[in-house]
Amino acid sequence: MDKIKLPEPLKEFLTSPKFLYALHFSLFTLVMTLIIASQNFLFQRVVENGISRRDIIAEKTIVVEDTKRTEQHKKEVAQKIEPIMTVTEDDFIRNNLSSLQSSILKIREKDTSEDTKREELSILFDSDNITKHNFVVNYLLKTPENDLKILFDKSKLTLINILNVGLSERDFDKHFLNNIIQKHVSTDIPKNQVTVIKALLEQILVPNLVVDEFATEIARKNAQNAVKPYEVTFEKGDKILFEGEPVTKLKRDALRQAGYNLVEINFNGLLGVFFVIAFSLFVFLMYKNTFEKNNITQAQLQIMAILSSVLALISVTLPTGFSPYILPFPAYIMLISIVANPRIALVSASLMLGVITLGLQYDIQFISSFILINIISATFMAKVNFTRRFDLIKAGLYIASAGALFVVSIYMLEKFLIDVENILITRDALLTFLNGVLSSMIVLGVLPLLENAFKIVTPYALAELADHNQPILKRLQMEAPGTYHHCLMVANLCEAAAESIGANPILAKVGAYYHDIGKLKRPFFFVENQSSFGIENPHNKLNSRLSKMVVTAHTKDGVEIAKEYKLPPIINDFILQHHGEGLASYFYNQAIKEEGAENVKEEQFRYSGPKPKTKETAILMIADAVEATVRAMKASTAEEIDPIIKKIIDERIDDNQLSDCPLTLADLKTISATFSRILRGTQHDRIKYHQNIVEELDNSNNILPNQMHIVEQEIEKKVKNLEQGHNE
Repeated sequence: MDKIKLPEPLKEFLTSPKFLYALHFSLFTLVMTLIIASQNFLFQRVVENGISRRDIIAEKTIVVEDTKRTEQHKKEVAQKIEPIMTVTEDDFIRNNLSSLQSSILKIREKDTSEDTKREELSILFDSDNITKHNFVVNYLLKTPENDLKILFDKSKLTLINILNVGLSERDFDKHFLNNIIQKHVSTDIPKNQVTVIKALLEQILVPNLVVDEFATEIARKNAQNAVKPYEVTFEKGDKILFEGEPVTKLKRDALRQAGYNLVEINFNGLLGVFFVIAFSLFVFLMYKNTFEKNNITQAQLQIMAILSSVLALISVTLPTGFSPYILPFPAYIMLISIVANPRIALVSASLMLGVITLGLQYDIQFISSFILINIISATFMAKVNFTRRFDLIKAGLYIASAGALFVVSIYMLEKFLIDVENILITRDALLTFLNGVLSSMIVLGVLPLLENAFKIVTPYALAELADHNQPILKRLQMEAPGTYHHCLMVANLCEAAAESIGANPILAKVGAYYHDIGKLKRPFFFVENQSSFGIENPHNKLNSRLSKMVVTAHTKDGVEIAKEYKLPPIINDFILQHHGEGLASYFYNQAIKEEGAENVKEEQFRYSGPKPKTKETAILMIADAVEATVRAMKASTAEEIDPIIKKIIDERIDDNQLSDCPLTLADLKTISATFSRILRGTQHDRIKYHQNIVEELDNSNNILPNQMHIVEQEIEKKVKNLEQGHNE
């Protein structure tokens, strides 16, 4: 069959980076949606429209709380709790009695007729019983003043007794109120006075007890919390559901413990999960493009996608009745921290936590615990020394201990609100601890597989590449000793400079070790190796163009050798970029002398590049040129070294060789100072001792033993004086 030929515009669109980016985004989101939603379809296969489609048998003993009966019992208990009352209005009631008594006295003192006084007193009292009403009015009008004051005092005492006990709204019935007053009146008071006291108090009494809603609610909550839940047990082999049986809440809870996810996802539900995952992925990519634009590669993104899918898959296959605290979030953060960095690990883990929690309806204490565990995991991983693998185990122990503490703390906080069994707290804390410890072991086992599968360089891989017993470095040492020594010196410079500006010192050092391995193909054509083998410079017999081709080819030769020895791709960046698109100035100037300036173009004598893209490769470019120049000029003092460094950096800036890397002028100033300090330490001169000291040392064999210490002291003084003069 003939191959289908796509129109050129469509072909360009399908192969464009934007389309591929969108395709990867959609595929990952779709895969994650199917994984998260997969457990929901298990429930839909056995239940349809709330009716069981088949018998469901318990495969383990399941204890389920009958929440309906428990809640009903709690309501009954709460209703039996009497409202808690609080006292109020006491002063108001006492003042009313005093006002009533004052009014009575004033009416008695008026200079009016007795009928007028009787009428005014009648207004003060409201009573349905006319006989009683008239008796009270007559008593108040005709009783001697001293007897009346005694009556008023008895009324106050009775009122105090009533108020101390309290009078609620439900007590405020006339018949019931009459009985209450009667109960608190002193037994030695005559009946006629009791009648008057009742009449007085009935006029001024109001409820002085009101319901304390807050205290009553607390009492009812406490009573409800004390109610033990009703539990239903399904033994192994019992039927949880019969075919055709309606699925009640109790049966749903039993199914949940049996491993069924009870959310019935239809198309709208799937679409919701899809958009939640898509939004989370969008947030992550937005963070990556804003804060980590140059710090994460395509291979690292692929690893993160795979690990995220694995974590989601573990989540949905976890039995619902078992603790989610075994989910390997610490392992996920450890791996991403090593593969990328702790910041990326924390952001991606937090988003994954949100997606899994929403999709699988985990409790709030789970997400609270793992937010804290994720933060502490990323923090500890930022402090791991990757030159020692046991540090990863230590980080796992720290994460495990902190995680268990977080879980216990959150459960203890929850205990203030609801009753949590101690065995549940102990189980989840223990699982969290084991999770942290096992995560570090998992990472140590999985890491080499990820390194080989995706050809990425982790800090552990860099530590292995820094071993001088690597075959390619051993070969460089034997076949190109001058280049090997140059690489060691440049590596020291790169490591110190990278550390001083916050770049990756291990990566910079390892890249420097391997940056010149291309010289192994023709080691005698490089000046640093010629003295080691005592040969004549081969370039003396070549024209400048041919010499340039031989010298500049060592970058491409280096990439070929790196592939032969299966070095990670990141090493190729150091090999190709350490000269950038720089000019081979020596051969360019030679060509001008040989052919004339009009016949020579700069472009013909430049390296193939590319220019340095990272801080580490840019540092290598500068260190490579600085070390070679300082060594060639035999500079040893700051006055000799600093101008060389400044000149080389200025040349690279003027030639735009640093335009593609993120180094700032402040970084370059720090790098320059670091190079100067290191080179002054490695290029120092030896002290030249005077000949007469050497002769004295030679003649010391003729000195008698008892005179030897005197001569040694004199020689030591001369040496110190010479050293002091040299330093000055």
